[in-house]
Amino acid sequence: MKIVAVCGMGIGTSVLLKMNAEKVLAKLGIDADVEAADMGVARGAAQTAEIVLTSEELAEELGDVPAQVIVIKNFFDLEEITEKLTAAVE
Repeated sequence: MKIVAVCGMGIGTSVLLKMNAEKVLAKLGIDADVEAADMGVARGAAQTAEIVLTSEELAEELGDVPAQVIVIKNFFDLEEITEKLTAAVE
């Protein structure tokens, strides 16, 4: 499974979201390749990903992509990430 964590610049909050998503996926026993990306890279990466994790504002900018776009309100909240990723992979 390929997951893309997206923020505006691809260096700060997307890396944090990537690390937290990896923690959650490990706890859930789900094998996935998670990459951090900025908006420009994300549009291309989302074409081959199953899931995109991002903020509400950037989800709108991302546009129409084949990946399932999951809006994360708080990138620090492991409970929110767990809940949303669990629902997405079921």
